[in-house]
Amino acid sequence: MEAYRTQNRFLNSEIHQVTKIWRKVAEKERALLMKCAYLQARNCQVESKYLAGLRRLQEAVGDEASECAKLLRQLTQEALQWEASEASADSVVLSPISEYDEYGFLTVPNYEVEDLKLLAKIQALEVRSHHLLAHEAVERPLRERWAALGELAPSAELKQLLREGVPREHRPRVWRWLVHLRVQHLQAPGRYQELLSWGQAREHPAARQIELDLNRTFPNNKHFTCPTSTFPEKLRRVLLAFSWQNPSIGYCQGLNRLAAIALLVLDEEESAFWCLVAIVESIMPADYYSKTLTSSQVDQRVLQDLLSEKLPRLMAHLGQHRVDLSFVTFNWFLVVFADSLISNILLQVWDAFLYEGTKVVFRYALAIFKYNEEEILRLQDALEIYQYLHFFTKTICNSQKLMSIAFNDMNPFPMKQLRQLRAAHRERLEAELRELERLKAEYLETRASQRPLVPEGCTSEDEADGDA
Repeated sequence: MEAYRTQNRFLNSEIHQVTKIWRKVAEKERALLMKCAYLQARNCQVESKYLAGLRRLQEAVGDEASECAKLLRQLTQEALQWEASEASADSVVLSPISEYDEYGFLTVPNYEVEDLKLLAKIQALEVRSHHLLAHEAVERPLRERWAALGELAPSAELKQLLREGVPREHRPRVWRWLVHLRVQHLQAPGRYQELLSWGQAREHPAARQIELDLNRTFPNNKHFTCPTSTFPEKLRRVLLAFSWQNPSIGYCQGLNRLAAIALLVLDEEESAFWCLVAIVESIMPADYYSKTLTSSQVDQRVLQDLLSEKLPRLMAHLGQHRVDLSFVTFNWFLVVFADSLISNILLQVWDAFLYEGTKVVFRYALAIFKYNEEEILRLQDALEIYQYLHFFTKTICNSQKLMSIAFNDMNPFPMKQLRQLRAAHRERLEAELRELERLKAEYLETRASQRPLVPEGCTSEDEADGDA
């Protein structure tokens, strides 16, 4: 017995020592992983600066047929093709930039213009660098807060957490809860299947337009471009079901992208369908997706007023060059930035949008311009400004900075002010539309009362054939 006790004490001591060694090794491994992530981030930053330097030299040299220009083209080509995974096996293997992100979107934008391909790689490196640096400092604590949250219920804490973003593993559950809050009065068991059966019995007038738009949905996402993917078929059924659910709208361009985002996150057709219903029938104002897009036009005018109030220097600059921002911002509001922001920032916007409503869209629209204000102010040509506005949202990679601008720097932002601006602009817009209808009616009446005169000898081919 004494021998067994001695052996047991010895084994316990050994286990204790091994446990201490394991803990030290685990701590050391974590420290090394953090250091590795930091080094990867620094590597991305250095490579990004190198590419940015090449791009500026390219712009300075232009299309000259000099040795310098040839060298720059060669260096640029090599930089675009090089990946960190090609490093030797003996060295620390750095994670290369993945072709697609976790939701299937291209990480390096596929710009058609050759000159922008270098910019696309720079953007991807900056996004990767920011993600690596933010992982330990921001994402891990946020995941811990979400894990400790428990049952979902409306609260100030939940509102703040949604603004900071929902971790991917929690997002489907959270979105389903948010959507249910919006449409619980509309949801009925079997409703989605009932709508699908209507579509099988007869074709909806919007079916043809839906088919045309299916192939245009997110050409930069592998889930909607891969021939074997089931997502396009799911999207078709969701859009057809919605066209029967809301006959007053049927289908409007832009609904395909809203439904596609819902599908990418929720995966289930029925959940995506109710998410689309929540956005169109509960969150957005009435007439947002009608044939006249009245509420959408109103919001563009409201945004102009808010930009003039919050960013007067930028608006004066754009006004000087006669730049109409609605060419860019109209689509932001219609599809809630679905085409504009990189996926991790886009979905963070949607996390808050599904809970707080359209005010979030205004906040982020203002924040995007504030984020890039200095860069826009440096541009001194209308064409340059329009070209920059075409892709500048994709250059935003710091989600925490953008969120801080949207919910802190843009304050005060009372809902009462938004309602008043909407009401005033709707009244003006409806008066303008009535005046246009009156002028149209007058014109048609005048045309009908005037008999068209055909000059002598000017007969049509059909008339000439008839006479013959």
